[in-house]
Amino acid sequence: MGCRSAVLQFSTMAKQTYQDVYPSLPILDSAKDARASAAELLTLEYFEAEPDTMPTKVFDQHHILLNLKEEPQRVENWRDGEHRDFTYRMHEIIVTPAGVESGWRWHGKSKVIVVTLDPEKFERFAQTEVGVLLAESQLKSLPQFEDPDICHAGEMLRDALAGGQLGSELIFESLARVFLVKLIQKYGLQEEAYAFSRSFTAKHYRRVLDFVAQSYGKSILVEDLAREAALSTSHFAQLFKRTIGMSPMQFVTTYRVEQAKKKLAVHETPLIDIAMSCGFADQAHFSRVFKQIAGESPSKYRARLSQQRDSRP
Repeated sequence: MGCRSAVLQFSTMAKQTYQDVYPSLPILDSAKDARASAAELLTLEYFEAEPDTMPTKVFDQHHILLNLKEEPQRVENWRDGEHRDFTYRMHEIIVTPAGVESGWRWHGKSKVIVVTLDPEKFERFAQTEVGVLLAESQLKSLPQFEDPDICHAGEMLRDALAGGQLGSELIFESLARVFLVKLIQKYGLQEEAYAFSRSFTAKHYRRVLDFVAQSYGKSILVEDLAREAALSTSHFAQLFKRTIGMSPMQFVTTYRVEQAKKKLAVHETPLIDIAMSCGFADQAHFSRVFKQIAGESPSKYRARLSQQRDSRP
């Protein structure tokens, strides 16, 4: 039997996913168990599958395979027209970025964690949470590489999901963030591979992000952000939008909404308090902006979180 283990999921993916063509079902599935805030990060699944094959396909998501099987096993991989017949050893990982054609055949029972990342939200997490600007390709294509550290982080995620003990969801979400940070630091294509303007580098972005993280509850002007980057206001605004894909103030507003989502998970916190603590003028302004970005009002977002928690066994 196969088994899908831990899941922190960025979003419900309408297109065909890796899991749709995997020849067996998962034992654990965090997409069903993780709370909404965790489900926005990644999908982690654990499989134990008998020898089988997966057809060659191109996926819209990144996939990271973490091998936990102690005994080496023979595996074949077809990747963008190239065939590899190799021995897959414990704690080796395989990174298959979105857009890479890949197919598989394994000759022994598998014991593997599959992490699935939505590229758009992965990039957003890297920018807002880690302060890293990823290249368009985002992850290095690694057909085979040993990394016990990443594998252990994946095992901790799996165990947090499987445990079911009090507080396991909080632990799972925290560990998911640790896993993503480790992944970005080791395998994300950072400033060395990113076509930055010489006037706006990753270090400039980090300073701007740190300022927003410390000041989002207060009034923030474009001039404040430009000062952090040591650029003129107009030049900064142009470079920022060209690099990040949104204006500086759109970035600030989106950041405020993301922080508000975290605060909405605490049911007893009044909406007006969340609005003021996140830098909105009043509750009406907060509700209007939140709905524009999140697609639903803060009260409906909170009610949905509550319903999801109550519906879990």
